Amino acid sequence: MSKKVALVTGASSGIGFKTAVDLKNAGFIVYGAARRMDKLKNLEGKDIKIIQLDVTDEDSMAKCVETIIKDEGRLDVLVNNAGYGSFGAIEDVPIEEARRQIEVNVFGLARMCQLVLPHMRKNSFGRIINISSMGGKMYTSFGGWYHATKFAVEALSDCMRLETEQFGVDVVLVEPGGIKTDWGIIAAENLRKTSKGSAYGKSVKETAKKMRKNYNGNLLSDPKIISKVIVKAATAKKPKTRYLVGFGAKPAVFLRRILSDRMFDKLVKATM
Repeated sequence: MSKKVALVTGASSGIGFKTAVDLKNAGFIVYGAARRMDKLKNLEGKDIKIIQLDVTDEDSMAKCVETIIKDEGRLDVLVNNAGYGSFGAIEDVPIEEARRQIEVNVFGLARMCQLVLPHMRKNSFGRIINISSMGGKMYTSFGGWYHATKFAVEALSDCMRLETEQFGVDVVLVEPGGIKTDWGIIAAENLRKTSKGSAYGKSVKETAKKMRKNYNGNLLSDPKIISKVIVKAATAKKPKTRYLVGFGAKPAVFLRRILSDRMFDKLVKATM
């Protein structure tokens, strides 16, 4: 039997990079995709095929999938990892930026699913692994637009799982907690810039400081913890519907379930 083929979006760094490498080591033919090809050069030396992909561009997305099908004849696993977090008070974040975040984190992910599903249905097998977040189960200060995208990814994935199961296609959610990447530093800087001088300035300054401290510290989980779970989801005979992993993920989501809204609000303000 030929090797299974996997596509990892957002593969230039962090979780995406580690996932591409780990899937390759697990025996997959792996395509690592990102918007900028120069950011993917480190994957080439690891015998991973690189491909350009902009999840806000229809032609780019269609060409990416078409190229893989033409070269390999199949696409078995899609890891929808491309995405970003743009923090700021909902009042302060320009609607254009809010739309862009939804375009990348939700519509880009959904369109990639639409493009690969016909090929997976044809083979009566497929595995779509959507990278959500513990932020799709809870909320934090100044993360409204980001959390909105992850709540949407959770809902889309659950609905798609019901729809595609009949065709042998599994849809899996991976919900990382705090992971040691540049994501939090970038989000903190964007938060500071977005709400600088606004009515929320004082609170923003405190939140950004906490974010930078957390992401510069040693408590957060290594990206390899998430990549190993993704490989497990890709190779399991019957994967779980969702994997909640990484620093703080399970305790935070548990507390969200058992605490009242007001109590959880106080917890968020005190710790995040």
